[in-house]
Amino acid sequence: MRIGIDVGGTHTDAVILDGHEVIASTKFLTSENVKDGVLGALDVILERSGAAHDAIEAVMIGTTQFTNAVIERRELAATAVIRIALPSGEMIPPMTDWPEDIADAIGRHCYMVHGGLTYDGFPIGELDEAELDSVIDDIASKGVKLVAISGVFSPSNPEQELAVAERLARKIPGVGVTLSHKIGGMGLLERENAAILNTSLRPLAKNVVQAFRDALAARDISCPFYISQNDGTLMSAEFAAEFPALTFASGPTNSLRGASLLTQLSDAVVVDIGGTTSDIGVLQGGFPRQSNVAIKVGGVRTNFRMPDIQAIGLGGGSLVSADGITIGPQSVGYRLVTEGLVFGGGTLTATDIAVAAGVVDIGAVDKVSEISEPVIETAMDRMHAIVDDGIDQMKSSRDPVPVILVGGGAVLVSRDLDNASQLLRPEHAGVANAIGAANAQVGREMERIVSYREHPREGVLAELQAILSEELLAAGARKSSIKVADVEETAIAYMADESTRLRVKMIGDLDFTGSKP
Repeated sequence: MRIGIDVGGTHTDAVILDGHEVIASTKFLTSENVKDGVLGALDVILERSGAAHDAIEAVMIGTTQFTNAVIERRELAATAVIRIALPSGEMIPPMTDWPEDIADAIGRHCYMVHGGLTYDGFPIGELDEAELDSVIDDIASKGVKLVAISGVFSPSNPEQELAVAERLARKIPGVGVTLSHKIGGMGLLERENAAILNTSLRPLAKNVVQAFRDALAARDISCPFYISQNDGTLMSAEFAAEFPALTFASGPTNSLRGASLLTQLSDAVVVDIGGTTSDIGVLQGGFPRQSNVAIKVGGVRTNFRMPDIQAIGLGGGSLVSADGITIGPQSVGYRLVTEGLVFGGGTLTATDIAVAAGVVDIGAVDKVSEISEPVIETAMDRMHAIVDDGIDQMKSSRDPVPVILVGGGAVLVSRDLDNASQLLRPEHAGVANAIGAANAQVGREMERIVSYREHPREGVLAELQAILSEELLAAGARKSSIKVADVEETAIAYMADESTRLRVKMIGDLDFTGSKP
């Protein structure tokens, strides 16, 4: 058996799975200190399932804590950044386009040193040891214990980043370091931004991971636990404490993975309807389709491989105009249970329309008895048109596609849609995010720019696969299950030597035993 938990801003969803079968599930209010909400959710599902604590072989947790910390500018630790790029990379200093408040929260401890590489890994310049020592001494004098290191094209050759990290560790014992080549793609600025955000979150990550560990220990659950990351796979708790930024956007990703597990479909459009918005994503081969554009997190540009998600302003709490023509994007959100008509409030919402139309039985039906049939019909047509248009924008062909409806607001869609070849509303759709968190695979990916004329394709692939395999083992994968999930190759016409941008993704099943056969 496995436990899946998704810690959201409002609710902590939890499920117990036996294989793919949901034994028990719950939605529990998220607590301010995280631990209490997790404990409450655990108590409910353990009691409902009657499962023995020693029968739980793994716990998987998805969390928005780190995304929220960046958005709300809270619990971000002072972080220095060393960019290895002089003299070529000084025109745009680190954190140049950051919002003022988050740059102030992290501190503007920015340093640039000589070095860097060409796209194929050839050194532009050598590291200057005296220059490095001067920078490190200044960082130490400020009492900063966290450092992000970024180098030009370091994903092609990480030697200089590794050398700077080694020197830092010798001169500042206990320093926390994020190497940019381990967390982002080729683009220097976005990769550097991702490394800075990740580094500033590491103290919070340590506390959150410990809170999860304490909550499980308090209920005598001693199995390994894992954290979901933003590509639809998992990582070990220890790995998550080092790379908390990899959890960004894991909430929508968990919903897509949960939809796939509940329906056993690997290719479909998923509509996750919540209280305020609906997130629409695409499943490809059982994993979310990834976005190819730079993603902003809290106003900071990054190049994480984020899921391609479109958020539309329709949810269970969306406001409905008196004539039914306008729906959303404003919403009563979590106040639906007090402000919606069927709950005794005075606000007409999308949920009230669904109740009045007879497609769902929630609250007091008599409270919406005076809504006229034309208004009901107009509003129902509008809701379905909003969802249908969103699906049309996300699907990759003109033909209708399978559509999976999940989330607490999935009841809003009760009619056929032009762009859906079939509509699926699986059981337990309301906790699809927790079910997605409980998937049993881990994944890592790596990107390089290579010249196949100088380096044979097979040799480059073998090198990247060896590196990724080691990272997967560290993240908790079973060695015998590791395999290549995706290889993406893009020819770069403006570079010499027939250069190709190569991205390799590998996945593996979790090793619940802790051994790596």
